[in-house]
Amino acid sequence: MAASLTCSTDQLAQLFGPNTTNANAAASFICSQLDAVNKKFSDTTFAVDSTYLLFSAYLVFSMQLGFAMLCAGSVRAKNTMNIMLTNVLDAAAGGLFYYLFGFAFAFGTPSNGFIGRHNFALKSFPSENFDYSYFLYQWAFAIAAAGITSGSIAERTQFVAYLIYSSFLTGFVYPVVSHWFWSVDGWASATNADDLLFGTGVIDFAGSGVVHMVGGIAGLWGALIEGPRIGRFDHSGRSVLRGHSASLVVLGTFMLWFGWYGFNPGSFTKILSAYDSGSYYGQWSAIGRTAVTTTLAGCTAALTTLFGKRILSGHWNVTDVCNGLLGGFAAITAGCSVVEPWAAIICGFVAALVLIGCNKLAEKVHFDDPLEAAQLHGGCGAWGVIFTALFATEKYVNEVYPGKPGRPYGLFMGGGGRLLGAHIIQVLVVAGWVSATMGPLFYILHKLKLLRISADDEMAGMDLTRHGGFAYVYHDDHDDQKHGIQLKRIEPSTTPSAAV
Repeated sequence: MAASLTCSTDQLAQLFGPNTTNANAAASFICSQLDAVNKKFSDTTFAVDSTYLLFSAYLVFSMQLGFAMLCAGSVRAKNTMNIMLTNVLDAAAGGLFYYLFGFAFAFGTPSNGFIGRHNFALKSFPSENFDYSYFLYQWAFAIAAAGITSGSIAERTQFVAYLIYSSFLTGFVYPVVSHWFWSVDGWASATNADDLLFGTGVIDFAGSGVVHMVGGIAGLWGALIEGPRIGRFDHSGRSVLRGHSASLVVLGTFMLWFGWYGFNPGSFTKILSAYDSGSYYGQWSAIGRTAVTTTLAGCTAALTTLFGKRILSGHWNVTDVCNGLLGGFAAITAGCSVVEPWAAIICGFVAALVLIGCNKLAEKVHFDDPLEAAQLHGGCGAWGVIFTALFATEKYVNEVYPGKPGRPYGLFMGGGGRLLGAHIIQVLVVAGWVSATMGPLFYILHKLKLLRISADDEMAGMDLTRHGGFAYVYHDDHDDQKHGIQLKRIEPSTTPSAAV
């Protein structure tokens, strides 16, 4: 906000002429009115910024519907109810555990560089540092990370395992990472005022590393420990299982696209901030630019995937294009606010190649991820972290992260290699932290036989064996299938009199 209006009664009184009856009283009245106007401006600023952040939180939360539809379309019909229930669980369990522990571990200040230690269960809320809208926004991010992981282990995971991993991820693993890179006390945060890593800190604006790598690597370990689904690969090693609904995949993709405009532009958390008072250019312009870079990266990745997969497979595959689009979004998330629009096109192009390469490698080693979540969010997220260190511009870095003139910026933009060094460290520590926490958790669940369902359940489908019936039932020939949501097929009539 622009500088506050100030008024001095003594100085103003001196400006009144000698004919003024009571100069001090007049000056005091005028200053009191200016003070009231100043407070109204301040109130309006807080209200506008809070409304903007709440709206962004709602957009990010709407991504849960996108995840649910994307997951439902990417699995077989017999596991549709199961995967949608896990998406609901991610939001519900994540909300409780992020409220109790997660937010405090992530942003509780003052704290050390490793983990926060204040504001458990939102104690001392609201405060000068945080309001409730900020908590809601960060919760939406936390459950997004958990939603990524659920896709990697779909169609073969026990329900209790979802409960355990989702609570642990949103209540501890993810908050620690977000503290490192987003809290003002974090050891690698770009907003740390005392000791910036390599003089710059890590510029992971909306979470290519913090959100997408965390969810992707957690899913990688879950899928590795569980192993592939029964029948996932044929005798020659080719992938043979496919999702049951391209329509749901496309619907989910568009919902995620819509929500990403809260994910990336919303990460400014404020909109009413002027870079140069009285100018048309301010933080609102940076927010618009962020939406543009997000769009261009996703669109470029989608088109690159379309033609790349056409060359490799001979098909125009809509589900591959949707995953390519999301890969571009995951990659641009780190640098969306500090790169030029033309650089976002490069980001999306390379992200598509990264995704195609990761999928080829996954198929070669028989790695089974029904939603390609580990490849998409882990691989493309890591590329996005490196991309930011190469293409971040000096002007935008200083606008988005003010207060430290001479801060390093992108290597290819003339800013030296210190930012790249910090971002390589981020990739390594995120991969190491998630591996050291989620890997043992999945392994313990595996050893306790709490991770994977039985072969019989997997063949029959969890909708029937664990949730009481199929999501889609097209006939009522068998009483034991009369559960859940039923759609009865209307058979053609054999006689005119039988017609309905």
